[in-house]
Amino acid sequence: MGRTAPPIVSFRDADLLTHSDALHSLYVSAFCVPPWNEDEARAVEFLGRLASDVRRPGFTAALAFGGEEVLGFATAWTTLAPFPTDRCYPQAAAGLGPERTVDWLCGAREIDELAVRPVAQGTGLAVDLLKAMTDDAPGGRSWLLTSVQSTRAMSFYRSQGWTQATHPSPEGNGSAVFLSPHHPARHLAAQPL
Repeated sequence: MGRTAPPIVSFRDADLLTHSDALHSLYVSAFCVPPWNEDEARAVEFLGRLASDVRRPGFTAALAFGGEEVLGFATAWTTLAPFPTDRCYPQAAAGLGPERTVDWLCGAREIDELAVRPVAQGTGLAVDLLKAMTDDAPGGRSWLLTSVQSTRAMSFYRSQGWTQATHPSPEGNGSAVFLSPHHPARHLAAQPL
């Protein structure tokens, strides 16, 4: 007997913000624990960013519902040129180099956040949310950054056929770039030594 997947609802604009309380709660349950160890201030900052993110070109989001409760969410948008220089973007650019950064990431769908409540982890919901974010990516080009300190996240993306394109030291606080299974440059990514 197959699993019954929770319904996933897509958003392309500020209508997502009507679910801010649920997104805040979910963010806290997913990211204010190890290995992320974020605090309440970061969760509030996420909501502030989200209010701007919904206006980004190519913005898309997906929420998975279990009854009235939001069990998981994902957000994404199109990475524009010039390549951003805030947050963890400089690590991505340093790992890829300027030419690959522009060629591989600019114009592609950037998966920004993917979170599932602990009660729904291991159910395949993260797979469904990731698929909802990438199925219609332009030219199959999707990418994301994740912390190398989260072995669970790193393993998850690899298990879904994503290719790690940068290889910061696992002992550090680095972020790794992953290219989606249909990204045309995934076979060009340097593999670890």
